[in-house]
Amino acid sequence: VNISILIVAVVIFLLVIHHNFLSLSDFLRRELSDPSPLGLQPIDFIPAAPQRLTDERSDKEISVVIAASDERLGGAIAAMNSIYQHTKSNVVFHIVTLNDTVDHLRMWLRSTPLKYMRYQILDFDPRVLEGKVQVDPQKADTFKPLTFARFYLPNLVPHAEKVIYVDDDVIVQDDIVELYNTPLKPGHAAAFSDDCDSTSSKVAVRGAGNQYNYIGFLDYKKETIRKLAMKANTCSFNPGVFVANLTEWKLQNITKQLEKWMALNVVEELYSKTLAGSITTPPLLIVFYKQHSSIDPMWNVRHLGSSAGKRYSPQFVKAAKLLHWNGHFKPWGRTASYAEIWEKWYVPDPTGKFNLLRRHSEAYEAK
Repeated sequence: VNISILIVAVVIFLLVIHHNFLSLSDFLRRELSDPSPLGLQPIDFIPAAPQRLTDERSDKEISVVIAASDERLGGAIAAMNSIYQHTKSNVVFHIVTLNDTVDHLRMWLRSTPLKYMRYQILDFDPRVLEGKVQVDPQKADTFKPLTFARFYLPNLVPHAEKVIYVDDDVIVQDDIVELYNTPLKPGHAAAFSDDCDSTSSKVAVRGAGNQYNYIGFLDYKKETIRKLAMKANTCSFNPGVFVANLTEWKLQNITKQLEKWMALNVVEELYSKTLAGSITTPPLLIVFYKQHSSIDPMWNVRHLGSSAGKRYSPQFVKAAKLLHWNGHFKPWGRTASYAEIWEKWYVPDPTGKFNLLRRHSEAYEAK
């Protein structure tokens, strides 16, 4: 009997030691493992909504990536709210932000009805852009590193096969699952809304004086650009809303291709001083030249921010599936057209910080 008791005690002791060893190994593995690539560190994740809300939504998981800078945080909040309220799908938001915005964003999400959304907060380290973006010291405050977050989608959402990327100045008026189900042709890593095919191009783009072809974004005087043999009158596309096939994106190493053209621009100024003045769109135009599918134009009705005047009829705006206030006039400044639609989906900032920024924005736009 004593021997049996001794054997049982030894077995229990060994089981305890084994359990502790596994726990320690798991802890060390987490602590010593390499950090997430490119400084993209997950900070918060709400794994599931309350059961009563989950039951109302389908099992299909849809990953939506959105950047959230502190001065435009209200925009991202309104965009996410409009998406969440219009779908029964299981949407997971991957919110990319900078370290100094995390606390503000976390407070906003946890202190409002948005706490029922599923989301992940990712800290974007601007150092990943070193050597790839030339920042004018006199205009350093205008440099927005988060505009490049879309270049790193596989790093942001490593386990997803497909994602939707949206800018923070959009409002969704239909079920996002329709956009998610956009068919992509074989070999295409993304689907964009082409400017020439857009329902808004003739009305808004020309009226706003913006370019809607490649010559507006790339310097065709540069030999490097000419060697690409891309026709200057090729229709450009808008990268503020798109669907990405991440399996194809990784196979083609799209991120490395984009970084290559960013680095070349630093040396050769291939697009920094073009008419459009964009440093985010040109690499995408080059890499996806005649190699992208198209989304329904009604899923990116844009240029609402090109002027304070109304460019579309109320009937057309109501029918649009996604409204995009790209341009100078943002809906949180109240002077943009149809700002009242954006206001309907805006969730007030519990800290009051964004409200103060809005007043400053209104004062600036009024001058």
